[in-house]
Amino acid sequence: MKSALSMMLGVVAVALIAAPLTSYAGGTISGKVTYAGKPEQKEFLFSKFPNPKFCPKIAEKDKSKVDGDKRFLKQIEVAKDGGLKGAVVAVADIEDKAWVDGYAGTEVVAEFCDFQPFSGIVVNTRPFKVENTDADPDDPKSVAGVLHNPHSFTVKGTTSATGFNIGLAKKGDKLDKPVTFRGGAEKEGYFRLQCDQHEFMQSFFLPVSNPHFAVAKDDGSFEIKDVPAGKHKVIAWHPFAGKAKKIEFEVDVTDGGTANLKAEIK
Repeated sequence: MKSALSMMLGVVAVALIAAPLTSYAGGTISGKVTYAGKPEQKEFLFSKFPNPKFCPKIAEKDKSKVDGDKRFLKQIEVAKDGGLKGAVVAVADIEDKAWVDGYAGTEVVAEFCDFQPFSGIVVNTRPFKVENTDADPDDPKSVAGVLHNPHSFTVKGTTSATGFNIGLAKKGDKLDKPVTFRGGAEKEGYFRLQCDQHEFMQSFFLPVSNPHFAVAKDDGSFEIKDVPAGKHKVIAWHPFAGKAKKIEFEVDVTDGGTANLKAEIK
């Protein structure tokens, strides 16, 4: 017969095995970015740029960007309740070298004379990739591909410097170049991409040094998971709203908890 002590140890062992083991990788920051101003867009005439018959086909994906012979660059998109689409929210006080070194690169696609995504992130010294997916079977000059010329800039305040300027003449052509901020400009500036053939093709990217970031959805909402517990500096940024200034917030994250952030850009 087993002793009472042995039976007790056995029960404890079974209880330990059966009990769920709780392990937290950190907490979550969720919330909404809002903008006090109005939507803004810049107007272009297709007739002033190459491929005036092909480029309007962007309407097949997004009708809001085309009105007859006009093309719109949606600089600021605001929901009815003020939610700011495309704002980037990022934890700014963590330097994750392992993640930076392993970052595979930011990817952009040129489709129907439009760069996608409109906004996102880049990592200094890591790859930036662009693929041309456009070809126009109705134009003898563009059957093999619609020429796009991705031109990158590192922007700091009122100054900017060219990173790369490369033509992608054929459908399927790609470029893969490192992002290059100099003199610590990545701490204050941002990365801009524009097509030298079609000015309305533009994208914008915030430099980050860790994986704790998110791009606000159409309604301005966002969620950043697995943020280490503790107090953090979080920034909200948009390339046009608030004059492209980074707005800082302090957020207290707990293990397994969710911290709510209401980030207003004025």
